[in-house]
Amino acid sequence: MAWVESVSPSFRARHDQADADEADRILYSLERTRDRLAQHFPKPGGELTVVLHRSTTSLVMARPVVPLAWALTAPAARRYVAGWGGGGELHVLTAAASETRASRVPGSREMLALTAPALYARTVVAQSNHALPRRPGPRRIRAELRWAWLLEGAARWFAGQTEHARPAIARRLREGPAPAFPPGVRDAALLGGTVVDLLVREQGEQAAADLACTLHPRGPDAALTTAFGDRPLRRTEDAWRSHLERISGSARPRATSRPSRS
Repeated sequence: MAWVESVSPSFRARHDQADADEADRILYSLERTRDRLAQHFPKPGGELTVVLHRSTTSLVMARPVVPLAWALTAPAARRYVAGWGGGGELHVLTAAASETRASRVPGSREMLALTAPALYARTVVAQSNHALPRRPGPRRIRAELRWAWLLEGAARWFAGQTEHARPAIARRLREGPAPAFPPGVRDAALLGGTVVDLLVREQGEQAAADLACTLHPRGPDAALTTAFGDRPLRRTEDAWRSHLERISGSARPRATSRPSRS
């Protein structure tokens, strides 16, 4: 494949010559995402290179960690782990390659099309969070796993993926046990954004950005209690589960008690 390079004011892209138009589209979407993030995050980043892959095989060869990420992600969200960021690069699939991962439900293609902005937003969130260990290693990995719901959720919400996730969320709620609150690692990519969405609705976008930029020293429960105005965590969890039902359209009438027989 003949690699060529495209540039925008803040980013670069490496891609096959035949994918030049798509590279321009992705660079434009990254510039728009950068402008949005700059309103809320102290380090909007830039100077990243996007590498476009024409097949999943090419992506995995470039970033062998991707299959591990798939294994750690719930099936309902696995198709939306379609790239990887790190080392100043964002590796993503071309639109044609993403098409093979998309389902037929509404929102699937839209979520995949926002892979590069979501990976970039993830980079900005990590760079803006001073409590996240800077150096790669066990401490960084432990922190990222513990706070995956926040790091992934904020990134995907600010990139616009969460608003297209309703069918995927509905599938997740039909499959397996009820999700934890805050969501665990397997649900972070899909349900983390719903926690952020609830916070935005109640406290505003800046509150969500502030939460994403801080790892509370007493852990996620304390972070959520503070973010939601010191509301008891149980009440916030109840509000979140109701929010999930509204998003997914899976709300069911509550069962009524049967009259006693006499």
